[in-house]
Amino acid sequence: MTATTTTTTVPSPSASSGPSSGPRRRLRLPFSGWHLLLAPLSAVFAIPLIWLVLSSVMSNAEINRFPPALWPSGIDLGGYRYVIGNALFPRWFANSLIVSAVAVVSNLLLGSLGGYAFARMRFAGSRVLLALMLATMAIPFQLTMIPTFLVMKRLGLIDTLGALIVPSLVTPFAVFLLRQFFLSLPRELEEAAWIDGCSRLRVLFLIVLPLSRPALSTVAVLTFLTTWNDLTWPLIAINHDTQYTLQLGLTTFQGLHHTQWSAVMAGNVITVLPVLLAFLFAQKSFIQSITSSALKG
Repeated sequence: MTATTTTTTVPSPSASSGPSSGPRRRLRLPFSGWHLLLAPLSAVFAIPLIWLVLSSVMSNAEINRFPPALWPSGIDLGGYRYVIGNALFPRWFANSLIVSAVAVVSNLLLGSLGGYAFARMRFAGSRVLLALMLATMAIPFQLTMIPTFLVMKRLGLIDTLGALIVPSLVTPFAVFLLRQFFLSLPRELEEAAWIDGCSRLRVLFLIVLPLSRPALSTVAVLTFLTTWNDLTWPLIAINHDTQYTLQLGLTTFQGLHHTQWSAVMAGNVITVLPVLLAFLFAQKSFIQSITSSALKG
């Protein structure tokens, strides 16, 4: 009896598949897919800035027209001529620049000293002092402006730039942010310097601070932004127009019965430009510092 063996041939996937059943190619975008969402959102946030620039080249009649004009009929630089032609405008700009520059430098210096002390030195009451310092960040300025005014009056600084500089010499935010960044740095670098005979201050200025440029850039940008745009405290502490800051001086263009809106818009454009340049210059360091400071507590 003879057994019959039947052999069945199974076609391979490569042989049975047609030309359209090959591996599919995924569509690769030249940018991240998140940009499809972030680009429209960024355009929405840019609308106020675009409207500010367009309004600065409109005439007062166009700005006050109803319904408002969305696009200027022509470029009118009357607002810029009014602002730059004001005899006190350069003085206001210089006052804002002086106050902001001193506040930035002092926050970098004093904030670095305080942040390094809280990050690396253990002394009696250090944790309590840190907690109290952080608690002051939750106190609104409206509760402290009267005591601050009385202190500045006792010091004889009212109606001077010193009244704007002294309260901004160091902020709890600068100390806390630099402390968080210092905690993320390895201690081995500092210990090696101590073995070589370096003091605490030399370690801070020669080793720690050069490695902390992202955090320093962030403190500098945020301090400059806060001081440059401050209006409430200068409005309380300054009375004479020669001591006005730029923000306080721009309020003089707004009267009770008549407002030079084109001048207000042009002045705000000039005021915003230094802030935009400072942020664009330190943007990468700003983002790097925020991500690094969140690693350790």
